[in-house]
Formats: sequence, C-alpha cells, structure tokens
Amino acid sequence: MSRDDASGLYLGLISGTSADGIDAALVSFDHDLPQLRAALTRPWPSALRERVLAVAQDLSVFDLDTYGRLDVEVGRQFAAAALTVLEASGTPATAVRAIGSHGQTVRHRPGGESPFTLQLGDPTVIAEHCGIDVVADFRRADVAAGGQGAPLLPAVHAMLLGCPGRTRVVLNLGGIANITVLGADGGVLGFDTGPANGLMDAWCLQHRGEAYDRDGAFAASGRVDATLLAALLADPYFALAPPKSTGREHFHLAWLARQSRTATLPPADVQATLLELTVRSVADAIEAHAPTATEVLACGGGVHNARLMERLGERLAPRAVVSTAAYGVDPDHLEATAFAWLARQRLLGAPGNLPAVTGARGPRVLGGLFLAPRG
Repeated sequence: MSRDDASGLYLGLISGTSADGIDAALVSFDHDLPQLRAALTRPWPSALRERVLAVAQDLSVFDLDTYGRLDVEVGRQFAAAALTVLEASGTPATAVRAIGSHGQTVRHRPGGESPFTLQLGDPTVIAEHCGIDVVADFRRADVAAGGQGAPLLPAVHAMLLGCPGRTRVVLNLGGIANITVLGADGGVLGFDTGPANGLMDAWCLQHRGEAYDRDGAFAASGRVDATLLAALLADPYFALAPPKSTGREHFHLAWLARQSRTATLPPADVQATLLELTVRSVADAIEAHAPTATEVLACGGGVHNARLMERLGERLAPRAVVSTAAYGVDPDHLEATAFAWLARQRLLGAPGNLPAVTGARGPRVLGGLFLAPRG
C-alpha cells in the first residue's frame, strides 16, 4: 500500500494490564499524524474478566483448552467494542481501512533463552464479525529481534507530545506504569517502571469489593508503611537498566503476599503503601533517566486517581505533572490511538518499533494481517 492509499479511518483496540475495559479509538491521519475522531471503553463481562485475570497471574489454570476458548471469547468482545464505536459514531465499516488490535496480554516474558509474549483475542474472529481487515500480534516481531516488545507507544508520544528544545516525560499509568522520555535533542527512551494501578486495583477488589480505588480515597485513608515499602522496592526489577518491560505475571497479589507484613497491616495502610510504591518507582526512574525534564504528562487510567496524581506532583516537584489532556491528547484513549497508527504502519510496510526503546536489533514491521471475508 502506498502512502497515498493510507488515507481513511483506522480503528485501534486494546485492553490493558488491569483488564478494566476494552478501549476502542477511531482514528484518521493528517500529514501522518493520528487524529482521534471517536472513542469509547466497553466494559468486560464480569465473569470473563475474572477468567482473564486468573489466567494472567495463575500458571495452574493456563492449559490449552483454556487458551483456545478464551482466545475466541476475547476476540468476540474486541469485535463488539469495534462495532459499538462504529455505531456510536455513525461510521460504516466500509470506511475503515483496518483495525489494529493489541489484544489482552496474558504472558509477557521477553527475557531468558526462549523469550515470548502472548496476547488473547483471535484476530480472525474480529475480522469475521466486523468485516474489516485486522492487524494484530504486534509485539512478537520485536521480541524475535531481541527486543522487549514493549513499550510500543513512544513513537506516537513523540509525534503528538514532543517539544524540540525541551525534555518531557510522558507517563502512562495503566496496570503497569511506563515512561517515555522525549529528549530536547529529539531522542526517545522508554521503559516500564513497575506497577501502577494493577496492584492497587487487585488489593481494593480483595478488601473492598470494588474494582478500583475511586479518587484514591482508600489509599488516602491509610498510612504508608516504610518497612513494607522498602521491601517492595527491593525487588530486582526496579534496579534493572532499560530496556526493560514487565507485567501482571510479575507484579500481582501473590508477589505482594510474599511480604508477611501485609497480613498484619490494616488493608488501608497496604493500599497507601502500594500507591507510594507506584509514586516512588516512577519518580526514581524519572530522576535517573530524565533529570532535566520540566514536565510530566500523564495518561492512562491513573490520571483519574486524585491521590496518585497529588503524590506524583509532590514527589516530582518542581516538575509540572499534568494530564495529556492539557495538550489536546485524550489520556484515556492514547493507547488505542497508537494501535490504530501501528495498523497503518503495517499496511505501509513501515517499522512500528523504536529499537532505542525496546532493545531490538533494528526497526521491524510489526503485526500480522488478517483479512476480512470478501464474499
């Protein structure tokens, strides 16, 4: 496909580490820059979400039958999210050149002798249900090239939020936190810093029966336990140099439970400490790799956690910590927008990774193409 043929609409789909919903973004392109046209988040059916989360952190239930069934069921939910945003925006499927579907990550192990990354959400099911070509399986080409397969958003962060002559950090607060350092000289660095919302959400659900800590009120009602915080920060992941990436298969409730202190503290104190773990690990990463940054632009679900944003502002002062919305970029659908861009890159035969970010041996065209039925 030539660049002249790359006009039209693309649709990006992703469910992040927290699996709190499927984000769908309808995107057009203006001089190669992605422009968000419509977006929504479609909640998971609660029973399916519970199964996905169980698989994502419990090796004992991840057999082949579980994988096969979940792959199809997740694909159907992704298709439903795509069709919902099309209906809500009054957009016919024929107007969409391709869907970029990230899927739902259930394993991400980019290290060791046989590195791999695995996402659920059968793209052939999405193509069949939507009647639109689908690009999916974006991370494995980078992993095969020796990279981490993550993060993949820094290229889009640079396009939309870079500022020549000024160093900025884009902070994505999903289930896992990652930063993109946009250097004053145009250089780009990015990596996962550690947990963001994932552990807090899981602890809140276990002790409050609520899927997330609204406004950080649960954390704000407790006190940070310095001993527990120090023990959590001693995890070797935090000391690793980038490129690096992680996920729920590392940072989950069983990981937290290894600290016996969690059993003796009030649940609110553990929640406060988990929030501070996110703050400290993010701040340490920024101070180590972007000491001259003057701004931190936050996106992802964590921007809605008032207590988290407040503590990040305090810890990172005098740097300004603001939502990407202040710069005209929707913080809730930036990831889905990026996967629409990655789908377009695949159709253009253009690279989607940044080797300086992921550690891959070179630029790679990402994703496989799954054609919709033609008859």
